[in-house]
Amino acid sequence: MSQDKTKSGGAAKARDGFTSSFGVLAATLGSAVGLGNIWKFPYLTGTNGGAGFLVVYVLATLVVGLPVMISEIMLGRKAKRDAVTALATLAPKGQPWWLIGAFGVFAAFLIMAFYSEVAAWVFAYIFKAIGGDILSRDPKVTSGAFTALISDPLQSLLWQWLVLALIGGILLLGVSKGIEAVTKKLMPLLFVLLVVIGVRSLMLPGAGQGLAFLFAPDFSKISAGVVLTAVGLAFFKLSIGMGTMITYGSYFRDDQNIPATTFRVMCADLFVSLLAGIAIFPAVFAFGFQPAAGPSLLFITIPAVFASMPLGHVFMVVFFVLTAIAATGAMLSILEVPVSVLSERFGISRVKATVINLLLLAVVGSGCALSNSLAADFKLHGMTMFDLFDFVTSNVLMPLGGIFLCLFTGWVWGYDRFRDALSNGGKLNNEGLLRVLFVVLRFVSPVLILVVMLKGLKVL
Repeated sequence: MSQDKTKSGGAAKARDGFTSSFGVLAATLGSAVGLGNIWKFPYLTGTNGGAGFLVVYVLATLVVGLPVMISEIMLGRKAKRDAVTALATLAPKGQPWWLIGAFGVFAAFLIMAFYSEVAAWVFAYIFKAIGGDILSRDPKVTSGAFTALISDPLQSLLWQWLVLALIGGILLLGVSKGIEAVTKKLMPLLFVLLVVIGVRSLMLPGAGQGLAFLFAPDFSKISAGVVLTAVGLAFFKLSIGMGTMITYGSYFRDDQNIPATTFRVMCADLFVSLLAGIAIFPAVFAFGFQPAAGPSLLFITIPAVFASMPLGHVFMVVFFVLTAIAATGAMLSILEVPVSVLSERFGISRVKATVINLLLLAVVGSGCALSNSLAADFKLHGMTMFDLFDFVTSNVLMPLGGIFLCLFTGWVWGYDRFRDALSNGGKLNNEGLLRVLFVVLRFVSPVLILVVMLKGLKVL
């Protein structure tokens, strides 16, 4: 546990933190791995040409996602504070860089408001899969089941509140006994379940066509739009730009090799995405479904695919269990951002901070939960609450957070402090790597993120 001291209610106490290298890796990976891997990565790969998109995505992760992730974790560990206080502590006196952290907290809260509803659908689908309600080869039947779920206000609210209660209960246990302990169990289980589904999918007749789609690039399908989509996905999937990695970085041990750890997280995150692709695309092609099904791939196409294969009922249940596991790890890191700010910056106990956030999310998130039923006609700029929160966070708050973090690290903090923090005070011999990372953070990443943001806002 971290020996850093904080004050709460006037009394000094030891600050909780991650206790082992595996705990650090599991928790950070749990934050990066989420519905983006099981849901967003497969459908974006399917709609953007398959393997060629995958190649561009890997390059985008190396150039944009990884450097920003390293920067966030570095700043969090250096300050040993929440996302707002960390930047207030590290910035030159009188400069309002703490606003980056504040925007991150706001983004995390809004993301949790709609992400918890998507997770609610996933948890509901575990029981629908068990009961056989979605066991049909006809996409019209699975589409009807999904529509019935999201248009039922009582079910939408109930499942969202149950998900919030689950995540809140884990956070109440603390960082080491809650987040770390849970993710150390869930992440290995996630890998095992994905491998089981992947092996089953590969055994299907015609599975080779799905593998070719995923791994044989057709670069003629790559366009400027595909490249920008890949950069945006790399940014979204690693949980950067919303304070999560600053917060988790504050729980890192002082001897942790941040560049090496983040690279392992990036590789493991990519591996999970590939496993999800292997689990999904061979089966999709084997039974004649469309890989470019879009966001409906998870809730409408996948159940029909599993219903078409032997023992599909069992494997469908396993698939939605592993999807729920992925969502849980991500939500823990998202909700920890506002919880840590209330707890540390304002001196509120962790229990009260967690409960306050849960109550606020139950109210604000209900607008997202009811966006397909009672609140469907309540729109701002033509968007429901669900779509508005998604748009604002993905296209404005997260990219702005990423850009200003790059500017802060590259132009305000400077290379000497950057090198000292990431070499663990000179104990690690990684000068060449750090120089490359610093140049990318200073000149390349902010420009690419800005272009993606402008495209998302339809300025380009």
